[in-house]
Amino acid sequence: MTDVKNSGSCCSTDGSCHSGTAADAQAGGVTTVYKVSGMTCGHCEGAVSQEVSALDGVTAVAAVAKTGEVTVTSTAPLDEEAVRAAVDEAGYELVGTA
Repeated sequence: MTDVKNSGSCCSTDGSCHSGTAADAQAGGVTTVYKVSGMTCGHCEGAVSQEVSALDGVTAVAAVAKTGEVTVTSTAPLDEEAVRAAVDEAGYELVGTA
C-alpha cells in the first residue's frame, strides 16, 4: 500500500486521479457520518473505504472526497478510536463525526 500521508496527495501533478469505488450505504444497522481531512479524489475515497470496511461489524462505507465525509453503516456502534486508526492507516485524518 502506498503511504499517501507522506506524498502530500494521491493525485498526480496534472490533477488526474486513480479512481476507486466507494460502497453505497446499506439500509439497516447503525449509520455514522465522519469528517475526514485530506481526501481529494476517487483514489483517496477508495483507500479510506478499504481500511474502514475492514473493521469488524462494518457493512458499508461511502467516502466522498468533495465533502470530506465518510458514511459508515455497521451492525453496532463503532469505537471512534478504531475508525480513527483505520483512517490513519489509509493516510488521512479523522476530524470527528459530522
